This record gives sequence, structure tokens and C-alpha cells, in this order.
Amino acid sequence: MADTPQRIDTGGETPPAFRYYDLIMAAFVAILLLSNIIGASKPSYITLPGGTEWSFGAGVLFFPISYIIGDVLTEVYGYARARRVIWTGFAALAFMALMAWVVVALPPAAGWPGQEAYEFVFGNSWRIVLASMVAFWAGEFANSFVLAKMKVWTGGKALWTRTIGSTVVGQGLDSLIFYPLAFWGLAGWPVELLWQVVLSQWLIKTAWEALLTPVTYLAVGALKRREGIDIYDTGTDFSPFASAQRPR
Repeated sequence: MADTPQRIDTGGETPPAFRYYDLIMAAFVAILLLSNIIGASKPSYITLPGGTEWSFGAGVLFFPISYIIGDVLTEVYGYARARRVIWTGFAALAFMALMAWVVVALPPAAGWPGQEAYEFVFGNSWRIVLASMVAFWAGEFANSFVLAKMKVWTGGKALWTRTIGSTVVGQGLDSLIFYPLAFWGLAGWPVELLWQVVLSQWLIKTAWEALLTPVTYLAVGALKRREGIDIYDTGTDFSPFASAQRPR
């Protein structure tokens, strides 16, 4: 175990093999899929002082964890390897959407009473599927790009500024794309509710990131020490479509 992480610029020395990269990728994809299965389409609310109800999307309770893991990936392993994880998550979302459509479309066995409920939970429309995938893709790449650039600009100092700053941009794009694209014009989603949910999602996700900053610091510090590296994206091709450097 290295006590002091070795600084590695992406235009220079090739990083060593990683010990925990695959585990973090698995955690990221699992949380991403769960957030889309469990809470993406359910609006809930909290009652504010004075009795006003403030609406928010239920998935906000744990979806921001995927952004925290995304921050850890970019901070520790660099943008290129975060890009690989984002594309892996995108492919997993696409496969989940396909299989949900197939399973819902299968005729139920005679006498089985759960088809209607099954269709309600898993039978997302093409709009929700498209909105989820587009919002995820844009938000995650924006989050990773901003964090990687800010790390170089700050010389690796003030981690909290880039984790929160990247979340403001990434989560803002995610919420702004997903809810209007998925629910605009649908019954039960008046325009006022739609924009209230967009705003609340953005604010709550950013607040989650800020509150969990100490956890992010602990995770980043532990991984950098155990991996023995600290990657700076000084020579990285930031195109989402560039070939990611393969871990050795």
C-alpha cells in the first residue's frame, strides 16, 4: 500500500493495474439501474412549514449516490476510465429497457392477477426510457468533464469545489432533460408540477452531494492510497466517443 499517491498525468506515464476499479463500476451500474426501476416515475412530496406541499421525484433519495461514485471514479481513476463506466451504465440501461419491454409484452399465464400492476411498474413508455437514457448520458459526461477539468485547474486542491461544482452542472442537465422529455403534456403532470420537480430534483441532488462531501473525501483518500495513484487529465481526449484507455 502506497502512503503517498503517485501523480500521473494522462499524457505521460501509463498508470498501473487497479485493484478496486471493477468493484466501483459494479456499484455504479447497480445503483443506476435501481434508481430507474424504483423511483424514476413516482412524484412524492414533503410538507413545508405553513402546510405547503413541495413535490420531488422519489428516485432522488438514492440516485445521487451514482453521481458521488462518478465523482470518485473521475477523481481517482481519471476521465477515460470514468467514460468507460458511463458507457457501461448506458448499455445496462438499454438492456434493462429492452428486457422490461419483452417481459411485459409476454402473455401472462391464465389466472395470474399481476399483469396490470406489472405493466404499471415496468411498462415505461418510450418517452420515459428515452428521457432516462439521454439525461443520464448528458448529465454523467458533463459531471465527469467538469470535475476532471477543475482538478487540473485547481492543482488537485479543494476537492469539494469540483465535486459540488460538477454536480451543479451534471445534475442540472439531468433534471432539465429527463422530466420535460418524459412527462411534458401527460395527465397528472401539469406544467407547474413539472418545473417544481425539476427544480427540487436539482436542489436536492446538489444538497445530497454537499452533505456527503465528507464521505467523498474519505472514499477518494482511501482509494488513492490503496491504488497508489492520483491521475490528472492533462492529456486526455474528452470526447465521449473517444476510445477509452484500457486498464492493464
